[in-house]
Amino acid sequence: MPAPLAYLLTWTTYGTWLRGDPRGWVKNHASGSDEYEPGNAGLRASDTDAIAGPTIFFDAPARRLIEGAIRGVCEQREWMLHAINVRSNHVHVVVTAPVPPEKAMTDFKAWSTRRLREAGVVAESGRVWTKHGSTRYLNSEASVVRAVEYVIHEQDRKGPGADASG
Repeated sequence: MPAPLAYLLTWTTYGTWLRGDPRGWVKNHASGSDEYEPGNAGLRASDTDAIAGPTIFFDAPARRLIEGAIRGVCEQREWMLHAINVRSNHVHVVVTAPVPPEKAMTDFKAWSTRRLREAGVVAESGRVWTKHGSTRYLNSEASVVRAVEYVIHEQDRKGPGADASG
């Protein structure tokens, strides 16, 4: 099987999109399936009780720091950044990289966290991001175009998966 043309990577900030969320949630990212499960109030309440730190939201200056860190990783590693959208509680990136998507996501999270800590935006310890995220393989030019369109133009829509908070 040929390498994918790009990846659509999505991850959330700590404590903001829990299992059972009424907007929908992905049951098992590791399975390769990114299909949304319906809301589940009991599961969400259980996860809310288990949060071990503050819920993280980003304002516009913090979002610019994160975007700059991700652009810097891509520039330094000569990865092709097709699209990026840093929201108050999640990040979307469409990237072509010669590494597994989990490695790219981990690098983006690590460098973003470093920049946020250096700027005093988040505490020196504690979680900033969720444990994993969504890693979609984009195997055709059409799928890359659709992903870029989604990341750049469809983030302000209302409905399942939308982030109305910006």
